[in-house]
Amino acid sequence: MMSQPLTQTVRGTVTDMLTSAPLAGATILLMGSEPTKGTFSDESGEFQLDGVPIGRQTIKISYIGYLEVVLPAVQVNTGKEVVLDILLEESVSSTDEVVISANKAKDKPLNEMSTVSTRTFDLEETSRYAGSRNDPSRMASNYAGVSGANDSRNDIIIRGNSPTGLLWRLEGVNIPNPNHYGATGATGGPVSMLNNNALSRSDFMTAAFPAQYGNAVAGVFDLNMRNGNNKEREFLGQIGFNGFELGAEGPFSANSKASYMVNYRYSTLGLFQALGVEFGTGAAVPEYQDINFKVDIPSKKAGRFSIFGLGGVSSIDLLGSETDTSQTDLFGGENADLRPRYRTGIVGIKHKLLLNEKTAQQITLAASQAWESVSSDSLSLETREPVLQFGGLNQTNKYSLIYQLNHKFNARDNIRTGVYLDYYDYLFEDSVLSANGVDFRLNTNSDGGSLFSQAYIQWQHKFTDQLVLNSGINALHFALNNSTALEPRLGFRYQVNPTQSFNFGYGLHNQLQPIRIYFQESIDENGEMTLSNKNLDFTNSHHFVLAYDHKIASNLRLKAEVYAQFLGNVPVDTFSSSFSLLNAGADFALPNRRDLQNEGIGRNYGVELTLEKFFSNNYYFLLTGSLFQAEYQGSDKIWRNTAFNGGYVFNALAGKEFPLGNGKSSITIDWKATLAGGRYVTPIDLESSRLARQEVRFDDQAFSEKLDDYFRTDVKLGFRLNSKRITQEFSIDIQNVTNRRNLFSRTFNPRTGQVSVENQLGLFVIPQFRILF
Repeated sequence: MMSQPLTQTVRGTVTDMLTSAPLAGATILLMGSEPTKGTFSDESGEFQLDGVPIGRQTIKISYIGYLEVVLPAVQVNTGKEVVLDILLEESVSSTDEVVISANKAKDKPLNEMSTVSTRTFDLEETSRYAGSRNDPSRMASNYAGVSGANDSRNDIIIRGNSPTGLLWRLEGVNIPNPNHYGATGATGGPVSMLNNNALSRSDFMTAAFPAQYGNAVAGVFDLNMRNGNNKEREFLGQIGFNGFELGAEGPFSANSKASYMVNYRYSTLGLFQALGVEFGTGAAVPEYQDINFKVDIPSKKAGRFSIFGLGGVSSIDLLGSETDTSQTDLFGGENADLRPRYRTGIVGIKHKLLLNEKTAQQITLAASQAWESVSSDSLSLETREPVLQFGGLNQTNKYSLIYQLNHKFNARDNIRTGVYLDYYDYLFEDSVLSANGVDFRLNTNSDGGSLFSQAYIQWQHKFTDQLVLNSGINALHFALNNSTALEPRLGFRYQVNPTQSFNFGYGLHNQLQPIRIYFQESIDENGEMTLSNKNLDFTNSHHFVLAYDHKIASNLRLKAEVYAQFLGNVPVDTFSSSFSLLNAGADFALPNRRDLQNEGIGRNYGVELTLEKFFSNNYYFLLTGSLFQAEYQGSDKIWRNTAFNGGYVFNALAGKEFPLGNGKSSITIDWKATLAGGRYVTPIDLESSRLARQEVRFDDQAFSEKLDDYFRTDVKLGFRLNSKRITQEFSIDIQNVTNRRNLFSRTFNPRTGQVSVENQLGLFVIPQFRILF
């Protein structure tokens, strides 16, 4: 007797891309099914396909007057229903013309007003790529223009910019650094708090982004959280490098369309260390936990409400007094006992309301906190006893009100306008206690609040489906020092034929300095403490991008971009020096620099190439190459390399899936190789360092010494097993399979009087198990 084939339900909603209005009567087809399996969306835009065979499936969605969408290689498992949110774009062409296909899952941005330098990604990509550790940031480092040649952190370095130039956005809210152990002002960290199991399709932007994105000069991570299943209760269990995880989702009741989704994770690195695995913290064991959640509450007349949040705490004791110098330690040192503590939280409530079939509004209230406490004991070079005790507290609370209005005049013209009001409530303190008991203030002792406001309007005009104009302007105001800025944005897309297009994008982008920088204290000529950086203006950046896109085949894409970026108003010293805040982010903490002025400049330019075979026929590949130059001027007016000017990055990724047992199970193999140019550092003045008994570098030779190039290759093996209502997934990610010891840093050790060399991680094996039921 033959066993019953395993199937699952595929369902979701079909809505208008701009207004989120439900589209009733859309056709949903399961491609390749015999007999043909399909359905239509109901008056709420909802659809349901039952009895879909497990394995990879292709789904086509079409609606009269809209561009057709094809979703290839959708993974259908027994342990979890497939729930799709389909956004359709209205066509300018009449309905009797040839249907234009828009594969929204991959080769077009989720934000329809983004013209260039944008890549859409989904949950599967964050877990598929070898070496990504289920981390959206590390996944993004595989894209053209992004450098991630750092095993210790997931900083996103875009086109030679500082990682501090990145904007993180979650559910439309500008959020603080969503990473564990993220120092104040940083945008990355060793471990992400973002749980990839909680994410939906999202956009990653690297230049000339639309006017609705402000306060960023390098790039934007625009993340969306998925809704929980509103018909079936489902559960997840996972254990791996990122932690032990439990997840649950489902409806609140059988008669309700409201749903919840929650994922909790707790660190397992203590277990990994007990097994002899080195992960770059020496003898120290990182401890962290985090939670991601979303509640979705639709209503018939009052719109849609959602409550969402993200939170995490982390700590580690990096004790130089107990250092084992035989172990790799990328975070601490033998001459200090460092005890950092971190806490980050974001919570928001959002209301979406369709005012009429052409107009929709969205109102969001949110609050966030980024809290960091650090205590550090400097150790005597002779007795190894504490001689200086440093204590610091950095806390930034932010309260946000966000309003957005979308209006579609017709198929050709639509606008999006909105306001961001962010009130910062801050507390910055630090002090040093010397060995003789004298306590004195070091850099900051400030608390208070200030309002940061943004208002924007965007207009999209489609001359035809082939020629599109995106334009907009964003206005910014910072009440602390009354800084203002206007940012024009412009983009053109010309579809030469169904397979080729040219795109142009321009944007003027401004960004606040990291908030703590404004509160560095100096002693003025009268001996009074003053905030010498308080009146710093925004740093600005002009982005120019020209792109060519060629769809070689239905799932094969070639993309090339050339770009230039010109930065101004960069904070530099008031006296002649090589310092520039463009290099902030090269170390774990922001520089403590006083008396800065907006007189610095910078320039980045380069070319990027991407050849991507989207997953189909059970395999994919991604080849990206970037050649770039990133330079700056300090107050000494000398052009120098930035700390992030690696010059080039090449990535090669490929993967193959082998279905077994009529699709009930599969074996996967994924491979990745990265070659990146070494970054520039400032040479150590060894003689002066020995005299001073602390590290001294040649300021007049800033960023003139190039580190060795970075190379790493990873292999990931996986096995998926589907049984009735349960899916199990096993994987082993073997990172740096050649055990290459890439250079991490050269620093002066005052105890030995020599230069210490620290290498990055060697061979690193990460097992993972996940169960869905």
